[in-house]
Amino acid sequence: MGQPNAMTKLKSYAKKTKQNLFVLYLSYKDNRVPWYAKAVAICVVAYAFSPIDLIPDFIPILGYLDDVILVPLGITLALKLIPPYIIEENRAKAEEMKRNGKPKNWVFAIIIVLVWILLALWVGKLVYGLLNR
Repeated sequence: MGQPNAMTKLKSYAKKTKQNLFVLYLSYKDNRVPWYAKAVAICVVAYAFSPIDLIPDFIPILGYLDDVILVPLGITLALKLIPPYIIEENRAKAEEMKRNGKPKNWVFAIIIVLVWILLALWVGKLVYGLLNR
């Protein structure tokens, strides 16, 4: 067999990224994970599944750079903040859940909506405070 082609590599990378996002979600729910790691993990998961990007996808080339660069960097950072034994346990849980049926996407949707609402409230409070000086 020859070298895997670019499409095979890309599919493998996408699958690994999706799995790591689910591991981060499971780690967010784990009580043994420090609060700061949970904060980074949930922000990365929410951003990855959010339809809202820092750079909109309709902007040629730049629109996809945030998905290709920011999400993997966020995943890497979050995974480094979580103790390795917890990551391995949650990776095993994720595999088990995958074998028994895919996780429900509505859980991710609820988290994304909550994160964006909280972000909007925070920005609104900042703007309101600046305007009322």
